[in-house]
Amino acid sequence: MSSNETINSRPRPFLVVLATIGGLCIIGVAVFILSIFFIASSFISSSGLSSYKKGPKIGVLTLKGEIIEAGSILKDIREFENNKDIKAVVFRIDSPGGAVGAAQEIYQAIKELNSKKPVVVSMENVAASGAYYASLGASEIVADPGTLTGSIGVIVKIPNIGDLLKKIGISQTVIKTGALKDTGDFTRPPTKEEKELLKSVIEDVYNVFVEDVSKARHIPIDKVKALADGRVFTGRQALKSHLIDKLGNFYTAVDIAAKLAGIKGQPVLVYPKRNKFNELKKLLEQGESSGINRIMYHLFYLGNIPGIAFLPAWS
Repeated sequence: MSSNETINSRPRPFLVVLATIGGLCIIGVAVFILSIFFIASSFISSSGLSSYKKGPKIGVLTLKGEIIEAGSILKDIREFENNKDIKAVVFRIDSPGGAVGAAQEIYQAIKELNSKKPVVVSMENVAASGAYYASLGASEIVADPGTLTGSIGVIVKIPNIGDLLKKIGISQTVIKTGALKDTGDFTRPPTKEEKELLKSVIEDVYNVFVEDVSKARHIPIDKVKALADGRVFTGRQALKSHLIDKLGNFYTAVDIAAKLAGIKGQPVLVYPKRNKFNELKKLLEQGESSGINRIMYHLFYLGNIPGIAFLPAWS
């Protein structure tokens, strides 16, 4: 064997180091992915939790944070509705409200579910405006004494950044088919006609809200309107105004639901099914674009400021 062959047959330090680094990177990525999975799984409701246990079952729905869309909770409602083992449902709410349409969809779905099996709302820290609206479909509403609820009203805010755009040399040309087509353009103040249009829109939405509160809570409309000026109520104040039924915590609502369903003994609490891999994928996808999306959302929607489509938000 020649000296050259001997040298070539020896492991090259550079390749060894490179292979070692590559292996460590692969292991690191694997550990990172597994870590994210287990961390994410701690925030995700497991599939039914105690649903494997024998005994009468009560489903637990959760509405937490701003109401952006209704799709996921509507799916959970339908699953509980079709599950014959679930005899009643507790609807746990901790939300300041949000989009009008989504809140109305949740209200209608809860109302329909309540016509088939008892639904009892448990309000946590906040259940205001659209979140209060969503609770109206239940048989009974339970809140803590310090829960903030009510805030019955509708609001539209239009930011005006026209002066700022002029300072940085940005202008726009609008070509439209009607005088009101660009209502809500935040590069200029709204016209008188636009203000009148928006006022008529939110007044119609407000009237629907008031009517639904009146029907659900059995309060005359004139008395509801006296409460529906956008103010918030504590749980104790809401009870005095008949906006809720009882003061208590989550298990107070569970006990009421069990009684309404004729359940004797300790019920088994069942939570909506969650596919952890799908939830993890959703978390990772949201992480890529959450920064700018959340900024735009809070600027033009949840801060009671409508978005491009100009949907009103509950106040």
